[in-house]
Amino acid sequence: MKYFSSNTYIIGISFISALGGYLFGFDFAVISGALPFLKTQFGLDAYWEGFATGSLALGAILGCVVAGKISEKFGRKKGLLTAAAIFGLSSLAMASSTNTPLFIISRFFAGIGVGMASMLSPMYIAEIAPAAVRGRMVAINQLTIVIGILVTNLVNYSLRNSGVDAWRWMFGLGIVPSSLFFFGVLFIPESPRWLMSKGRTSDAESILQKIGGVNYTREIIASISKSLVNNKPTSFKTVFEKDYLPAVIIGIGLAVFQQFCGINVVFNYTASIFESIGASKDDQLLQTVFIGAVNLVVTILAMALVDKVGRKPLMLIGSIGLSVLYILISQLIGAKSVYVSWFLLAAIGLYGTSLAPVTWVLISEIFPNKIRSAATTIAVLSLWLAYFILTFTFPILYEQLKDKTFYIYAVICAIGFVFVKLKVKETKGASLEEMDGMFSH
Repeated sequence: MKYFSSNTYIIGISFISALGGYLFGFDFAVISGALPFLKTQFGLDAYWEGFATGSLALGAILGCVVAGKISEKFGRKKGLLTAAAIFGLSSLAMASSTNTPLFIISRFFAGIGVGMASMLSPMYIAEIAPAAVRGRMVAINQLTIVIGILVTNLVNYSLRNSGVDAWRWMFGLGIVPSSLFFFGVLFIPESPRWLMSKGRTSDAESILQKIGGVNYTREIIASISKSLVNNKPTSFKTVFEKDYLPAVIIGIGLAVFQQFCGINVVFNYTASIFESIGASKDDQLLQTVFIGAVNLVVTILAMALVDKVGRKPLMLIGSIGLSVLYILISQLIGAKSVYVSWFLLAAIGLYGTSLAPVTWVLISEIFPNKIRSAATTIAVLSLWLAYFILTFTFPILYEQLKDKTFYIYAVICAIGFVFVKLKVKETKGASLEEMDGMFSH
């Protein structure tokens, strides 16, 4: 089967659908710049600061579940449109919030949109892109996430002197990417695989011909038809059967470890960390820009490394490296040293080339074909729950322990190193079918 990767049609479709990743990056980053203003506006203590930040994750958990149901019944395209609409409306609701409960409810709904996009955008790209370029096209989604983080940090910094209501602009501007995403999705086709599952073969054929021509269409239609024979949905009960449980536990463990390793407190609470060492509000927001820039550079680097170096070596290097860096960061924060910024950037860089991308790759690979969809959903739900626990507890821990909080994350990373060393097997170069039994014992 021949496919020309210069096909602008598939590249354009992938970029539009990957704007869902941009929304993820936006809401992930906007809270960091807005928190100093929100704490003043609503008088947030450590508990409410953590809940206001973490409420996004609670919404995302619900969004993942909703996305699966909507996309199966009504199609991937309608699911993406719903995610964009929810995100846009919730951005305006957050910007106009007059009290803490209203803001948290609005951020919860933003999380629903983010959760839906985090599931549907990469899934849609994977279903519509030819195998020869699928990896690169799906990687666009991760790229748009970090671009969203960087652009949002730059916007937050530019709004730093806009007065006490600067935070309203920060959140309200979310209507811009969500509108672009919504109107862009209107022009992309439905997933041919979903169309085939609903018996709309002729519609699927017309889309596939635009992507790869007649021969490509014939082969893909035959392949999809074969896969749909006796294709019954897998129940979540099946996922926890004896044959599959080892792989599921490893997948959940990787997802939870990616969050409990602690790096996302640096993304979400950059301003709070630098405030504790006496940095001005301008410097606090400027640090978020530096972090976003480093994150973008290392994400591009990670795309080249993951298939060359391998999954397991990168996970091991990231785990033990973060453990050491956290010990140094803790000591520098305790000494109120301005040099802590360099070590925080190093931690971001190490995470961005190891645990951040590789965890997602492994989660997409290690589950047997029969349970892949259901098991992936469980792993992603576990990841969002772990993210909520991490972001909710950090302000409370930091208020009590200060710099010593990072010792906790250092220990978790050391435990993660042992977990990866003993339980995770290298998957580089193996087909999905070859991995069916790799993690079952």
